[in-house]
Amino acid sequence: MKAVRFHTYGGIDVLRVEEVARPVPGPGQLLVEVRAAGIQPGEVMIREGARHGRWPAAFPSGQGSDLAGVVVETGPEVRGFAVGDEVLGFTHDRASHAEFVVADDVHVVARPRGLSWEVAGSLYVAGTTAYACVFAVDPGPSDTVVVSGAAGGVGSLAVQLARRRGATVIGLASERNHPWLKDRGIVPVAYGEGVADRIRQAAGGDVDAFVDTFGDGYVELAVELGVRPERINTIRDWQAAAKIGARTYGEGSAACAVVVGELARLAAHGELEVPVARAYPLAQVREAFQELERGHTHGKIVLRP
Repeated sequence: MKAVRFHTYGGIDVLRVEEVARPVPGPGQLLVEVRAAGIQPGEVMIREGARHGRWPAAFPSGQGSDLAGVVVETGPEVRGFAVGDEVLGFTHDRASHAEFVVADDVHVVARPRGLSWEVAGSLYVAGTTAYACVFAVDPGPSDTVVVSGAAGGVGSLAVQLARRRGATVIGLASERNHPWLKDRGIVPVAYGEGVADRIRQAAGGDVDAFVDTFGDGYVELAVELGVRPERINTIRDWQAAAKIGARTYGEGSAACAVVVGELARLAAHGELEVPVARAYPLAQVREAFQELERGHTHGKIVLRP
């Protein structure tokens, strides 16, 4: 089968699509023929070696956590799934950027009717991260919440989940993404110089919580806006969070099939929009990451083996 591999840390040029042995499912595992698998900014940092101390790579390394596809083989003791079932979920083995992937049966759920492969295959990392971010700051109807990177893969879901809890949500995004935010009941604000004043004007009062999906000084901005540290959550700037006692809830805080299943149900019923920017064939994995690394992508980028 074909799978994405890299044999050393580096830039996009270290990525290869190679022929490797098809994996065999063990006890409690499924072999899934992948129909779609999302790509993540975190995978860039791992591949470049920027997260070696936290998430070291063992070479040759694969990539990919998100997955959606069709079960083609089951291992012993599998519960609840059979060959031919359509599923979505995740693997912790950095292996879903491939034609086939092994996944634990407790890490997948049935693909709801009407949910596209692209959405199903890009839901886990962004969805569970957004869920954890919103849970961490606990917004309610009387709260005003700011979300940085509000049109990105995680931010576009976090703003919707915060709105579902009744909060007033201010989304920081480039002006070209403001219409999308407005259509979903989000107050859009442009980032850049003077953003603190624009947020205060948009809020018309205090800011109660801040979800940072971008890094680059937004934890400090939240403090400047008067947000208490326990109601600041960042998925990018752990150092700044450690200094003030802010939270760093992310994917790992909500990494379970129950959360994935609930997000999939909401998406299938039109209650949560999961924007997909573009789907690339597996052979064009470098082009996919080039688009991702340019930044400012609205929604998810997906590989289609």
